[in-house]
Amino acid sequence: MIAYVDSSVLLRVVMAQPDRLPEWRAIHTAVTSALTEVECLRTLDRRFRQGLLEAEALADRRGLVLQLLARMERVDVSLAVLRRAADPFPTPLGTLDALHLATAVLWRDARGEAPVFATHDGQLETAARAMGFATAGV
Repeated sequence: MIAYVDSSVLLRVVMAQPDRLPEWRAIHTAVTSALTEVECLRTLDRRFRQGLLEAEALADRRGLVLQLLARMERVDVSLAVLRRAADPFPTPLGTLDALHLATAVLWRDARGEAPVFATHDGQLETAARAMGFATAGV
């Protein structure tokens, strides 16, 4: 399966949380935004500073984020992505979600094939479906 993977999916894997994406092992090509690295590493740092992660666990999980991202095709947050994210979507979205969806839309348009949009965010999943994506994860 080709999948666009947002930060929520990667974080559930890295944090070994319940209800991880059942299709995770079926993904042979993963695409994500360069934004995903920032979101994941900021989340880990925030959890550490809140006392929710020990220093060793932080180091292990940061390493796992970087290892998993190295296997993914990362799409830069380009001017084209920013402009598409600023355009209307069929459902309400915050800025970061709009950047993820814009990235997936532009990747799909450039490649001529639609990835499954993988997210654990219900609002983003609804918007992705409205844009014609098959979805996984909610």
